[in-house]
Amino acid sequence: MGSMSLIHWIIVLVIVLLIFGTKRLPNIGKDLGDAMRGFKKGMQGEDPPPADKQLGKDEDKKPDEKSDGR
Repeated sequence: MGSMSLIHWIIVLVIVLLIFGTKRLPNIGKDLGDAMRGFKKGMQGEDPPPADKQLGKDEDKKPDEKSDGR
């Protein structure tokens, strides 16, 4: 009695389609996905440092001889 059967899920889907319509559902799904992605990114901690701070590390390296385009 506590779990929803297949017929219950179909009824819920029909009600959602009637309320939001078929044109708005992809936008709602996209917005929900973006929100979840942002939440996961926020849970991981700090963002990586910007690229301009990493320039000092790359200046010490010698260029590859293969990258001359030969």
